[in-house]
Amino acid sequence: MRLDRFLSNLPRLNRQQVRLLLVERRIRVDGQAIGDPHHEVREFSRVEVDDEILQAGRPARYFMLHKPQGCVSATRDPQHRTVLDLLQEPEVEDLHIAGRLDFNTTGLMLLTNDGQWSRRLTQPQAKLPKVYYVETEQEIGPQYAETFARGLYFAFEDLTTQPADLQLLGPRSARLSIVEGRYHQVKRMFGHFDNKVLRLHRERMGPLVLDDTLAPGEYRPLTRDEIIRV
Repeated sequence: MRLDRFLSNLPRLNRQQVRLLLVERRIRVDGQAIGDPHHEVREFSRVEVDDEILQAGRPARYFMLHKPQGCVSATRDPQHRTVLDLLQEPEVEDLHIAGRLDFNTTGLMLLTNDGQWSRRLTQPQAKLPKVYYVETEQEIGPQYAETFARGLYFAFEDLTTQPADLQLLGPRSARLSIVEGRYHQVKRMFGHFDNKVLRLHRERMGPLVLDDTLAPGEYRPLTRDEIIRV
């Protein structure tokens, strides 16, 4: 939200008072004096006028997890271990998953309490690539790459997938890059050729690459550089 709008929504301030406070640079956002009415105020921002706190803010948290097999991409599940169960962090219930993975799919998973950040990472309009390593039951023919590049029609959703890039690594292994996250999309794409996916592992989401020092089930906080690259 714009700073002037944030201030105007406070019952104690009218527009004239807001303009005066900004001109006099008496508003501080995250410790910095701000005079720009268009300055963005986020749910994590600390906003003060003189010595009074208008919004205390709270720390944004970002984690990279190497999701293991047999783990549910959910915040709670009555039967199975969830990805949140793997995090030894306070208030994990405040975190949500940015880009879910199937029960037996492994690899990069991102968890955060920053909704704007996760939307930038996962919304289809951003067209950030999600890169997967795939192993299949049968050999992967040359026609796969051509078909994936054109897009596949999914009758259930009545849509055609966005162009995807397939790189063969071996007779039954490949690296696939997609910009969507449709229901079981990768398995359904290979299913078009009646070829069962035996292993699926997410390596990358946009600019974020799974840390190869993380064993399955391990996690770490994202660095500041990783956070701002999204």
